[in-house]
Amino acid sequence: MAEITKFLFVRHLRATPTSHVTFFKGERRTRAGRGLAFWFLPLAASIVEVPLDDREQPFIFHHRSNDFQEVTIQGVVVYRVAHPELLSARVDFSIDAKTGVHTSQPLDKIAVVVTELALNYATSYLGKATLREILAAGLDTLQSTIFTRLSDETILTEMGIEIVSTRITSVKPTSDMERALMTPTLESILEEADKATFQRRATAVENERAIQENELESQIELARREEQLVLQRGQNEKVRAKEQAEKQRIEVEARIETKRKDSEADAGSIRVVEAARVNAERERMDIYRDLPPAALMGLAAREVAGKLSKIENINVSPDLLGPLLGRLVDGANGAMKR
Repeated sequence: MAEITKFLFVRHLRATPTSHVTFFKGERRTRAGRGLAFWFLPLAASIVEVPLDDREQPFIFHHRSNDFQEVTIQGVVVYRVAHPELLSARVDFSIDAKTGVHTSQPLDKIAVVVTELALNYATSYLGKATLREILAAGLDTLQSTIFTRLSDETILTEMGIEIVSTRITSVKPTSDMERALMTPTLESILEEADKATFQRRATAVENERAIQENELESQIELARREEQLVLQRGQNEKVRAKEQAEKQRIEVEARIETKRKDSEADAGSIRVVEAARVNAERERMDIYRDLPPAALMGLAAREVAGKLSKIENINVSPDLLGPLLGRLVDGANGAMKR
């Protein structure tokens, strides 16, 4: 929007670089260009300001496809004024000499034209295709169609309007139809998910079976090794028992042999002792055989006295004492004779 400053009876206008200003004095055009700044008298002035920047015109509308399904299209058309003189000749862009504001709504009129043309081309496209074809074609096809048709539109060219771009943000059916269209895909996805789940479960079962088989094989192998261990332990116990029995037998035989040798040694010792005792007894008997009876009696008495601890009484008979005294006297006499 142009900026107008008041100084007494004159005005000063200063436009932005994105605006094309045309100044008329009466019926004569005296100034025209972008971003002008000049002084003027308001009573004889007529000023036209046409914006040259890009303008976005959003739109949204509903229409039926070839198979009578309602479709909602939403998008934006970007346009700009390429020939401001042509547009100002078709649409009133005059501004107030005091405020610099457009006296009418020229941009709204252009927006209506652009929106109706886009709607016309969009409905033409939708009426030739089914809903599935429209959705399958995507946004690019409809966007390219509307842009091409608008760019070639004679009305816009004659008005000096150039289409910069067209963007289609969404092409959507009704919620029920969208849900119905999503159902096959959703079911297919769910079916794939079920297959994946089944496959995962089958894999898990197979892995579990393999684990159980491995555990069973491990148990079988452990049982087999335990059996071998038991057998080996039994054989070891048998060998140990045999060795122990053999050791005990050897020890018994050794003890028996030792006892036998000890017995033989004791028997030999006993024989030697008995033989010595017998010899001693025999020699003593030989000595006793040559002794007189009185000596034998004395020795016998001494032997008896040696074995008796106490003698309280002794009886000597005359029969025993008479011969003894006779022998003693004979012995004394014989000694004296010698």
